[in-house]
Amino acid sequence: MLTPKVAFVVYGVHKDGLLDPLGTPFIDENVIAAAKQALRTAGLELVEHPVVLATKQEARACFAQLKKMDDLDAVVLFSGTWVWAAHLIGAVRDFAMSGRGIVLWTVPGSQGWRPVGGWVMQAAFKEIGLAHRFVYGHYDEARAIQRIVSYCRASAMKHRLNMSTLGAFGGRGMGQTCGVADPSQWMKVFGIDIDTRDVTQLIATAKAVTAEELEAARRHIQPYFAEPVPEDELAERSIRLYVALKKMVQQERFDFYTIQSFPGMGDDYGATSFAQSMMLEDGVATSTLSDFNTALTTKLLLDLGDERPYYGDLQHIHKTTREAKIIGDGACPPSLAGKVGPARFAQHGIPTEGAAGGLAVDLVCKAGEGVLARLGRRDGRFEMVIVRCTVFEPPAELIEARRRECGIPFWPHAFVTLHCDIDALLDAWNNEYAVLGYGSHLYDELQDFCELTGIQAIAL
Repeated sequence: MLTPKVAFVVYGVHKDGLLDPLGTPFIDENVIAAAKQALRTAGLELVEHPVVLATKQEARACFAQLKKMDDLDAVVLFSGTWVWAAHLIGAVRDFAMSGRGIVLWTVPGSQGWRPVGGWVMQAAFKEIGLAHRFVYGHYDEARAIQRIVSYCRASAMKHRLNMSTLGAFGGRGMGQTCGVADPSQWMKVFGIDIDTRDVTQLIATAKAVTAEELEAARRHIQPYFAEPVPEDELAERSIRLYVALKKMVQQERFDFYTIQSFPGMGDDYGATSFAQSMMLEDGVATSTLSDFNTALTTKLLLDLGDERPYYGDLQHIHKTTREAKIIGDGACPPSLAGKVGPARFAQHGIPTEGAAGGLAVDLVCKAGEGVLARLGRRDGRFEMVIVRCTVFEPPAELIEARRRECGIPFWPHAFVTLHCDIDALLDAWNNEYAVLGYGSHLYDELQDFCELTGIQAIAL
């Protein structure tokens, strides 16, 4: 789970112990200390700037230092008392060009004139169109802290993607139009470079995997499953492909990747389902069919979420009960297995989508709160559909019947209740795939990521 590194900077003209006419310090150090502790408790790593900013020189020195911190994800500007906005705005604007998020936080209270310092800075940001999150709330107010943390986590995600590389193995899969990418658009919006490798190199790497490497992979895989790892030739090719993907992703320094799967690899060597499952389990975001939009959605939910994400077909929605089924083609992190039973091995099983066959993962996803989401494009512009959901497990006596409904009961299933207007969802959804992420906080964080990157968020 992502831990944002955030600078905490206090500003205000009446500082250094200056007293108001009634003899009370304008800046309340107890409020500042409590505010910082609230952010730490909520999961932020704070970098505390030691000087309260009042002058242009102080602001310039502060933000010049922060700009050089490559691992800094965001800044919380905390209103200590009133301030001359002109003394700060230039330095803050310069810092904002680095792309890191800026939160302007004011704790309510008449003494000290904190709100005045907040209003004047917010107005200055609005005058020049400087993107920011304004929060007016107490440090023990859960919603206020949530809005700060969500924005900082989204900024950290944006920062992590900048100058990252998305690798693509092979070409377009299954003729998908809604998963293709314009590399220039991805660089412009996200700072992501898209690089490609032919699957012939991947197959050659798989064939060259040694017996020792195979055995090490089997030992790594076994604890996730309730039965022994199969030892037939089909299973060996699936494991070889998994080892080969790990090698090439590390060798090429891909931060995440997508793969064609079929036609091509799934017919010529082996289905990618099992390798995809284990790569996700190992914390590497991926997608099938060279679906770039699903790959980035998976990356977001992997880095921000509480569990490994699961991408699969949005196979059915029951409009009355708002139940949906996510059923992937055998690719699912085995750690998502729920109380119904641990993960088991299955066969990919569809010769028209990978005649070479291969291992697949058989499970029902664990219960929990989360989101369904997917990045897509409308008329060439990015948008993201986001909906809250509850993952549930049907009763044990109904599981087999529920899984047989789709005709492929041995593929992984997630049963979810959607918390939205179903007609609005049907109108907005942008692919056959849905990506399931665990963690109720994801709903706000994905919206904040969209705000920070200029994407249209369709939050239902």
